[in-house]
Amino acid sequence: MELNYSKIIDKIESIDPVKYAQNRNFVDGSVTKLSPYISRGVISTKYVFEKILEREIPFWKIEKFVQELCWRDYWQLIWKREGSRIDSDLKRTQDGVINHSISKSIIEAKCGIEAIDDSVNKLYQTGYMHNHNRMYLASTACNVAKSHWLNPAKWMYFNLFDGDWGSNALSWQWVCGSNSNKKYYANQENINKYCYTRQRNTFLDIDYSKFESLQIPKNLKETENLKLSTKLPENKFLEIDNNSPTLIYNYYNLDPKWRQEKNYNRIFLLEPKTFEKYPVSSKCIDFAIELSKNIKGIQIYVGSFFDLIKQYDIKNTLYKEHPLNNYQGIKDSRDWMFETHENVKSFFSYWKKCKKELKIKNIIK
Repeated sequence: MELNYSKIIDKIESIDPVKYAQNRNFVDGSVTKLSPYISRGVISTKYVFEKILEREIPFWKIEKFVQELCWRDYWQLIWKREGSRIDSDLKRTQDGVINHSISKSIIEAKCGIEAIDDSVNKLYQTGYMHNHNRMYLASTACNVAKSHWLNPAKWMYFNLFDGDWGSNALSWQWVCGSNSNKKYYANQENINKYCYTRQRNTFLDIDYSKFESLQIPKNLKETENLKLSTKLPENKFLEIDNNSPTLIYNYYNLDPKWRQEKNYNRIFLLEPKTFEKYPVSSKCIDFAIELSKNIKGIQIYVGSFFDLIKQYDIKNTLYKEHPLNNYQGIKDSRDWMFETHENVKSFFSYWKKCKKELKIKNIIK
């Protein structure tokens, strides 16, 4: 995983948005693997979007790529609007729930579906999982093993370097039908196609018409109640210039270019209460800390925002808007791809408004 900011920017230059549209669903497809840097706020969807537009590729060739970037902004807008409501069934109650834990065989990478088990092992090793495999796993956990989506989603978030609670929670709800019109299923034939496996006679090797009546496979029945917790670093004394304002960075904003033109105190705030509610692994914390080193003069503080300002008598603070922030001071907007933010009802109504903006700007001819 790349940690140097200039090399992360170089990764954007190597993106092939045309090939992405053609093969992104295959495990070896032309995916960007930029999501860890977008999720940690090192770069924005808008920045990636603008860099791609600079190449002047006909829009119809890159529309799928832009649309997938838009999905990320869409989930963020829903999270911004709904807040902690995304932690529960958003549109309708998930039906068929048998347990509120997760199948033990899934987290042990022994569920019996080679592509899923392999993706879980790689998740533990690398902090990454291909998006198609995330959908396969979520469908198996929720729609086949009948687990409520919340705790399996927290388990995945815990391990992902690109963990974004909005995208994660709402995507799991989309799969299980609590934030969509129907449940998402993938059978063995579909998995074999996109993961290049050749498995047969598994519990997923059935026709789609059989899924609704499928009983929980024996291998998925045993569940485990996970106890996820985050180990944060110890606090060190901060050097604060009380004559300068203080920029508050966090797990979702590690942008080295944010207000870089002036002298500020720059604090990477790790609030224990946030990680108690949404735990992440030590690997994820270490990854974020390494990324924060791209910010000149950054210092780490473990504690609440209000403890920070009280302890160091900080008067002027600035931060970027985010649903998890409970700060005071000057609030900067995040960088959105489009101006359309209000009355976001469904992705495709949102995408329709985005395309209208593109036409006004003559990006779509």
